[in-house]
Amino acid sequence: MLGLKLKTDARWARLALENLPELLTDHAFCEQKAASNAISLIVLYPEKSDLVQQMSQIAQEEMLHFEQVHARILERGWTLGRERKDPYVNDLQQFIRRQAGPQVLLIDRLLFAAMIEARSCERFRLLADSLTDTALRTFYTELMASEANHYVTFLTLARQYCGREATDTRWQEWLAYETSVITRYGEQATMHG
Repeated sequence: MLGLKLKTDARWARLALENLPELLTDHAFCEQKAASNAISLIVLYPEKSDLVQQMSQIAQEEMLHFEQVHARILERGWTLGRERKDPYVNDLQQFIRRQAGPQVLLIDRLLFAAMIEARSCERFRLLADSLTDTALRTFYTELMASEANHYVTFLTLARQYCGREATDTRWQEWLAYETSVITRYGEQATMHG
């Protein structure tokens, strides 16, 4: 369903689980950034009512996920660490065509978000499959479903506002670009590392 061209190596999950405090802190901030991205789309496109409604819901869900991850950090007697930069996301941002006009920017902003949701969904599945902690496994399975819904929402909005053919063509370009980016990651205990 996700269409990702390169799967995450299972070694990433082992590395991430060896440093669960780092992973959970990074994950919490990924959720916060996803909420911020949804809010920024509302600010940029207030005239697109369907987008505003969907982004409002996603922003709320992402902040709920932040709270849920933070609760799991506290349950283990840990504290939320400092925010980390996400080089993977920064690399993806380089593919957004910022100077090509408003319609092109809209499609790329939506597909950028869809790409992050797709990769996160795939990584959550890998984590869920690797965890021995039943509660955490259930949590990541539930998040995987939520990320998949967000992925579909972003693709649907891109098709609605930019057309199916243009969206699907550009999505294939995003998938190819992401494949070249993700090959540089998988060595750190972070969600996209």
